[in-house]
Amino acid sequence: MRRCGRSIFSRSELTVWVDGSACRLDALLKRAMVAGEIIRIRRGLYMLAPAYQRAIPNPLALAQHVYGPSYIGLESALSFHGLIPEAVYSVASVSLYRSRTFDTPAGRFDFVRVPQSCFFAGVERLELSGGNEAFLISSPLKALADLVYVRGWTESPQALLDSLRIEGELKDLISMSSVDELSGNYASRRVQRFWSRFEGRLHHDSRDGSAAVEFVRL
Repeated sequence: MRRCGRSIFSRSELTVWVDGSACRLDALLKRAMVAGEIIRIRRGLYMLAPAYQRAIPNPLALAQHVYGPSYIGLESALSFHGLIPEAVYSVASVSLYRSRTFDTPAGRFDFVRVPQSCFFAGVERLELSGGNEAFLISSPLKALADLVYVRGWTESPQALLDSLRIEGELKDLISMSSVDELSGNYASRRVQRFWSRFEGRLHHDSRDGSAAVEFVRL
């Protein structure tokens, strides 16, 4: 198993690394799990046991392997961007397919489906550990929009930030270009109302001489 060269791998990847039949591969996997060399995360996905890991896998990167296509979102994205004070004890992601939850030896992973016109609008790819690990994560604004849909919130944009204990004003978080990218991305009336009130707030701030500054990665 040390030939894998990384901590997380799938059964299909092992078929390339290990010679022999499918039965031989399954037997090798079973022996390695019994010996405590590898850990089964879910069907077809495995992780090297801590004693064999070169580095502890990042939970955000692991989530991309657990279920996809998906991106880190909701409270997990807001926590990563440093916008909410609470620790997030499970990794929350938005999935292109149906919602699912995985309780694994590596932690809990929640995936929620959010219907969108362009699934990856407002999503960026980040690399960790010198490029050995990577994951997709939503911008703060997209995380808020997804939360409006998932949690059924109807508060005003500023009240939403207050309920999440996000410090700062809306204009300090997002630029108008980010709003333009995402404003037509959701068919949900609840999210559309959020966008309408959000854009109205930004235009109001602009007339007051406090226009939103250019968004930078937090």
